[in-house]
Amino acid sequence: MSSTKGYLMHITEQFADDNSLSYRPMMGEYLLYYKGKLVGGIYDDRLLIKPTPSALRRLPSFPMETPYDGAKPMILFTETENGELLRALFEDVFSDLPPAKR
Repeated sequence: MSSTKGYLMHITEQFADDNSLSYRPMMGEYLLYYKGKLVGGIYDDRLLIKPTPSALRRLPSFPMETPYDGAKPMILFTETENGELLRALFEDVFSDLPPAKR
């Protein structure tokens, strides 16, 4: 199953006031970039976030799921209506990641 454009728009609406979030379609799913760094993706209409140390501290009780068979587990973010938490989470992940590759 692939992700819907409607679910993608629901997530991107949380960042409507700035240009910090971008996406790239990839085989029916969407990769999410925050300030140019890959922070997660939308897989089967599920928002999955890279499990960086800061993200795991912020969301200790959130479940981990794999985006596809054979992939590493990622944090399943279910509070998609909470834009403030989502923006803070993406900022955490962004800070933990190395500089974006050119």
